Amino acid sequence: MASGGQVGAALCAAAALGVAGWLAAGTPAGGQGAAGSSGSAGLQMAAGTTAPRSAAGPDQRFLAPRSAAELALSLADPLLGPTLRDDLEALLQEALEAGATVDPAALKRRLPGLAGRHFAASLRERALLLAGRYVDYRAALGGLQPPANLNDPQALRASMDARDRLRRACFEPAEYEALFAGEAELDRHTLARLEILQGSASTPGEKAQALRAAEASLPEALRAARASYAAPLAVAEQTASLDARQADDATRHAERSARYGEAAAQALARLDGEERHWQQRLDQYQQARAAQGDGPALQQLQGQLFTPQERLRLEGALALRAARPVAATPAPGG
Repeated sequence: MASGGQVGAALCAAAALGVAGWLAAGTPAGGQGAAGSSGSAGLQMAAGTTAPRSAAGPDQRFLAPRSAAELALSLADPLLGPTLRDDLEALLQEALEAGATVDPAALKRRLPGLAGRHFAASLRERALLLAGRYVDYRAALGGLQPPANLNDPQALRASMDARDRLRRACFEPAEYEALFAGEAELDRHTLARLEILQGSASTPGEKAQALRAAEASLPEALRAARASYAAPLAVAEQTASLDARQADDATRHAERSARYGEAAAQALARLDGEERHWQQRLDQYQQARAAQGDGPALQQLQGQLFTPQERLRLEGALALRAARPVAATPAPGG
């Protein structure tokens, strides 16, 4: 009976036959996000590079779910560490740097001489077997059609499901977990958010509640990773809302401290003051330019108003101001 790895290699090779678009492009960093890039079809791999798929189909014991104990034991494997995907991508990138090729078999022949730079000696042989299947996976990935509309949840789901089926055909469960589990979790979360936001039957309150529930369902490590880049966006959105409402300092401090804490509210208040001062200086400079035009006097004023670092972004700030729509003047007492 064929081993799980052999069955995975056969399944992956069957999917990869005739597809090597990513090799032609010379970009191994693919498979991110909702779908792989479309590759050129019709280029067949060299015969004999991988075992043909059995007419009887894959070994059902390979496809059967692993127990939690089996999966935990597999995940303790030193080969299947958190850097496995990066290590494989680095190995393939170095192989491609030796010369462009659209032939996965040719690329695989370069791997044995390079594997020692990316994997420990004790893991080298197993890493090479896995790298061969990774080459087949990356080649087959080029044959997946990306969704026609990235804002269509149904099209995104179909594309993600096709990519996930390919990954599970190419790799054993523990390998899949090491290579793709974190990305797959984030992809599912992103798709869930899109479906919630585009749902026409939900009220704004129901959508907000569903978004919070989706966020809470993420593993703690992924929630922390998302928070690290989502927090600045949330602060910017809140500040834009406060600006649009022309909220006073007391209101700004109350809402910020309730959401981010007293220390953060004070820091943001200082930034508000710096931004107001910056805008006042831009006003003064812009008015002087409109009144007297460019000349020595304006250059002198520029040196008085702005530091050397600020002068580097002065023209960009003025251009941004000019591109913004003019805000409506509030009605008296409104």
